Amino acid sequence: MNPIAKDIPKAKETTLGLYVTAAEAYAMWQADPEHVCIIDVRTPEEHFFVGHPPMAWKIPLITLKYQWDAEKKQFPFQPHPDFVSRVQSVVRPGDTILAMCRSGGRSAMAANALARAGLTKVYNIIDGMEGDAVKDPHSVFDGQRLMNGWKNSGCPWTYKPTPERMAYPSGE
Repeated sequence: MNPIAKDIPKAKETTLGLYVTAAEAYAMWQADPEHVCIIDVRTPEEHFFVGHPPMAWKIPLITLKYQWDAEKKQFPFQPHPDFVSRVQSVVRPGDTILAMCRSGGRSAMAANALARAGLTKVYNIIDGMEGDAVKDPHSVFDGQRLMNGWKNSGCPWTYKPTPERMAYPSGE
């Protein structure tokens, strides 16, 4: 069992039970970039405005709809029906897949979708790109995602587009 698996919040749990931190994910990729594939499942807006790992494939799991849902107090998301096939088009059999989102929730959903499709080496990067939020009402940083994550762990990231690593659905 993965030593960090016992502390995984329910929203970040996966059926395979494979978890890494952003720093561990980067080390795994560095050790074997030919067989370790980082999949960033965030939206194109997040890739361009928050930044992204340059070596990651950008394959959104969901699309943000631009119609405010007053009842849920959020913009609704719609899943991409061809997410799994787009991932399968960039990985080889036997590759290790490291799924990343903002903070580990959507990447857990992505890991589960890939596991249902028969992929067995799919890890959830539990702290994602931005990390977990500071939970200290006395801090000026309360609620900000500064605890861990790819950007806060010293892993390389950029705002610069990497079109050769984008597998967006048509129309995005």
